[in-house]
Amino acid sequence: MMTASFSGAPNIVFVFSDQHRGDALGCAGNSVVTTPHLDSLAAEGVLFRNGQTSSPLCMPARASLLSGEYVNAHGVWGSRHEMEPSCPSHVRNVQNAGYCTALFGKTHFKVPQVDDGHVREHEDFLHNLGYEVAHQVHETPSSSSSCYYSDFLAGRKKQQVRDSSLALWKYGQGNKTLRPWEHLPWQLEEDEHIDAYIAGKAIEWIQSYKDPRPFYLQVNLVGPHPPFDPPIRFRDMFRPEDMPSAIMDLPAEPMSPLVRTMLERRGVANMSESQSRLMKSHYYAKIAYDDEIIGQVIQSLIEQGLMDNTWIIYTSDHGEMLGDHRLVQKVVFYEGAQNIPLIIRPPGGTDPWVVNGLADHYDIVSTILDVANGAPLENDHGVSLAPKIQAGKDAANAQGGKEVSFSEVRHCSMARTDKYKMAIDSITREPLELYDMENDPDELENLVSEPSLSALREEMQRKYFDELLTNMNMPQLEVSIAGGIPSAIHQDYPEY
Repeated sequence: MMTASFSGAPNIVFVFSDQHRGDALGCAGNSVVTTPHLDSLAAEGVLFRNGQTSSPLCMPARASLLSGEYVNAHGVWGSRHEMEPSCPSHVRNVQNAGYCTALFGKTHFKVPQVDDGHVREHEDFLHNLGYEVAHQVHETPSSSSSCYYSDFLAGRKKQQVRDSSLALWKYGQGNKTLRPWEHLPWQLEEDEHIDAYIAGKAIEWIQSYKDPRPFYLQVNLVGPHPPFDPPIRFRDMFRPEDMPSAIMDLPAEPMSPLVRTMLERRGVANMSESQSRLMKSHYYAKIAYDDEIIGQVIQSLIEQGLMDNTWIIYTSDHGEMLGDHRLVQKVVFYEGAQNIPLIIRPPGGTDPWVVNGLADHYDIVSTILDVANGAPLENDHGVSLAPKIQAGKDAANAQGGKEVSFSEVRHCSMARTDKYKMAIDSITREPLELYDMENDPDELENLVSEPSLSALREEMQRKYFDELLTNMNMPQLEVSIAGGIPSAIHQDYPEY
């Protein structure tokens, strides 16, 4: 099957999940997880197997995907930092190219505060970024910080049940905090799940769209981010004993401060292999649920006859450690948190193939702007993947990728090539981690102090990190060092 030709500007549907690790896809070779709809998307498109996040944390990654800027340049180093209102926005450039731009779901561009009010009171911020239609949800709405989803639950008199479930996940019961394998399944009706709500609103919009302009639609799901709470029928699809165990080895010494901090805060040092498998079964169940939700969105495009004139892109903000190296969640540069799914289906589909070269969030931004014929961003760090996809699997560079991919979080920066991954302190430039990704794909041995690799470390500093850190946003760095913007809502769960 060759890519179909089309007249006029194509539509773009960008499905963006939260915390989906790149190896948790059937089309990526995982024989245990169940992702038939994403697999079908890949069967008519291209899977980039070595997709890399711009940051293994929600807010920095989302800021880079919006702006196309490196984390050190936009300055959103963590979950208590915000983009400047005047920041670049690829969405704005797509809108200026003649598109109707629409968002349904999670944004996480701003630090949630007590008494934030309703999201509709802050829509000017999203409109200024280029979103013509903005239907935003909070994953943790409260009585003083509400959204369209909390309105929906209140209308069904279900908000209290949802609040109780979230409180149990975040704070535990009594003096006992729930461990990741103890998350409860969804407590409400299936159509009341936040991701079902997001997809349902996006589908309604697709079905009612009559504007002659092409559209750029973002469907920003909340899952499979914790809690791992899909409806019970999805949990019944997976048996813990069928799950592969996590990488049970502790992080290698010398341990970087970033890894040590997360091991202390989010470590599961006493986790058994059976608990590891139980956690993985719950995570895979939530991925299976979100896959079904994504399938509903794709079906709506099919029913509206839009598949021959629509690019579909699926990715996530970052991965999930899922017990690897005795860690859960993210905020480290290990592949569990760093590697993300990336599937792109062009209009009409194409002969499928898997690209093993590196691709990242910055490439996604460049691809979207390319296919929309939008003006490039001032600081463009990506390479459009559209020409590669249109050239086909037999083209000379079908397996090629970028030479280096960068990722940053909490004043640490990482450079990843096909062979090596190196992390440094972004302020002092001190090397912190070095892994040989060809010979040690599980990242069991930190080679940062290996004398024989000193020349390699110096070369990577000079060749990559000097380039990466050229335009450090010093005002934002000072805000970050001071602790960022206090968050009364999330102060007890800083990595949310």
